[in-house]
Amino acid sequence: MKKKSFFADRTTRRDFMTYAIVIICFIALSLLASNKVLGRAQIGLLVPVCCWIVAALGLNLCVGVLGELSLGHAGFMSVGCFTGITVSEAVSNAIPDPTLRLIMAVIIGAVFAGIVGFLVGIPVLRLKGDYLAIVTLAFGEIIKDIVNCLIIGVDEKGLHIIFNASGTKSASDLGLAEGGKTIIQGAQGAVGTTTISTFLGGFVLVMIALIIVLNFVKSRSGRAVMAIRDNRIAAEASGVNVTRYKMIAFTLSAAIAGAAGVLYGLNFSSIVATKFNFNTSILILVYVVLGGLGKMQGTLIAATVLYVLPELLRAFSDYRMLVYAIVLIIVMITTNNQQMKNLFLKIIPKRKNKEVQ
Repeated sequence: MKKKSFFADRTTRRDFMTYAIVIICFIALSLLASNKVLGRAQIGLLVPVCCWIVAALGLNLCVGVLGELSLGHAGFMSVGCFTGITVSEAVSNAIPDPTLRLIMAVIIGAVFAGIVGFLVGIPVLRLKGDYLAIVTLAFGEIIKDIVNCLIIGVDEKGLHIIFNASGTKSASDLGLAEGGKTIIQGAQGAVGTTTISTFLGGFVLVMIALIIVLNFVKSRSGRAVMAIRDNRIAAEASGVNVTRYKMIAFTLSAAIAGAAGVLYGLNFSSIVATKFNFNTSILILVYVVLGGLGKMQGTLIAATVLYVLPELLRAFSDYRMLVYAIVLIIVMITTNNQQMKNLFLKIIPKRKNKEVQ
């Protein structure tokens, strides 16, 4: 009996093709940037694009693979963002190498976001449909308000943290020693952050997120999660631990979003918690829906195109967001229109079946 090749599996070939395309795009964009073909504005979009791709991949794991609508992923990004900034600034003297600090910040930020996702998932995943969406939205807003109340600084004695719920305290109440630094200033957010995010770091994070998500989908846990999505009662009757696998997918999704938040936060010298509000969660959801639920390759394309598009439309000045909205509507109508799908099927020739009957 002839041994089956590793690449004989169609899904495996598609996944490796996805990795290859991402690598080629990174090399091409790096060459264009180094040869000054891309302008400063275009280069400034490279890291944020990677952040939104990773965040969208994480949300697609929850919405597309698990089948649960979450509107609080901006909150998990916020947790990762401000945790990563705190870690990076706290160890800046002990670890001057920005690459090591970025790696440490991403890992710790993802872990903290995963823990928050686990805690949020305990009550949230007992709900279904619209109720789950509303509660995750509420948790996202709660996380944002908690960050707005935090005042964090660091000196030679370590971290100093104040929870400013009354709004009467300021950074001066931290009691920092001489040479200390305020990292987060409540509603003013993180100010004076050393920017250490790079396009290379963004590319590596995208690849890691892709590998994790695509391999999770093909794993035993991923198949169990998809079985729950398709028919919860049948999956439970087959012996699948519904609560366990839903928690795994939701926590992993939150951790990936947290890692994206770290990369995003360390790309700017100042950032506020209101950046990660309801609108941000909806924006990520738009990337996922337009890319296709459960389709990670489509998420890559949708996140890239839809983030870059408003910047390319700046020539339209005040009308650019109107044009952007019209483009979104056209894409949604096109992708959900059966007649348009049939037209594409007629244009694109069908593959010949090469299998021996």
